[in-house]
Amino acid sequence: MADTEKGEHMAGKNKSDAYLAKVAKADQILREAIEKFHPAITLASSFSLEDVVLMDMISKIRPDARVFAIDTGRLNEETYQCAELVRAVTGLKIEWFFPRFEDVQKLEQEKGLFSFRNSLDNRHECCNIRKVEPLLRALKGQKAWITGLRREQNVTREDLKYVEIDDAHRSITKINPLLEWDEKDLKRYVEENKLPYSSLYDKGYTSIGCAPCTRATEPGEHPRAGRWWWENAEQKECGLHVDYFKGNDASVKA
Repeated sequence: MADTEKGEHMAGKNKSDAYLAKVAKADQILREAIEKFHPAITLASSFSLEDVVLMDMISKIRPDARVFAIDTGRLNEETYQCAELVRAVTGLKIEWFFPRFEDVQKLEQEKGLFSFRNSLDNRHECCNIRKVEPLLRALKGQKAWITGLRREQNVTREDLKYVEIDDAHRSITKINPLLEWDEKDLKRYVEENKLPYSSLYDKGYTSIGCAPCTRATEPGEHPRAGRWWWENAEQKECGLHVDYFKGNDASVKA
């Protein structure tokens, strides 16, 4: 074998070994967390590639593991379709949480349907009502939760750890098994395990959120560029993983 071919072969082998190591580590982290915390541990799923991977892994570890999703009222139709397909394939029961209708009604009557585009404060208010408050109810009574957060997703996520204390949510344990995965790892796992995924990815989406706040990205753009594209990168969190509302618990009826 020529030196060039050997080099390419070794590079490919190293990449494959690195991928398999990431899969093994994620599986180990999930097994240890579920063994320690079940039944007081839950996976938050938005039916992104990350969450599809985690749902498949968890279903093989503990089929009765708890999984929840938040229906904000503004999700894409493709998200619902993906949710049903993944539920059928994994056999996991999905617990759906919704925003409190009186809060949504008040917001829309007073500020209209697109107030979140008028200012950062207004966007945080909408996210608080549609995502954060339902999340607090979903996490109530839980000792740990599992997320699909990855370091490469955004500048706000560079300091994440595999296991950490979530001070933003009553100091429960937060598990991030896919911390070091990249997009190629996710796609490889989904393909090799023949898993369904949101058709939004085939339409150029690289991150899944609410329909009015998510768009497809252009080649070369950051994967999170399609989320709240009118805001700066350091602002691109909804409050699920960053506590914008600390000290304002009176507004949360958990």
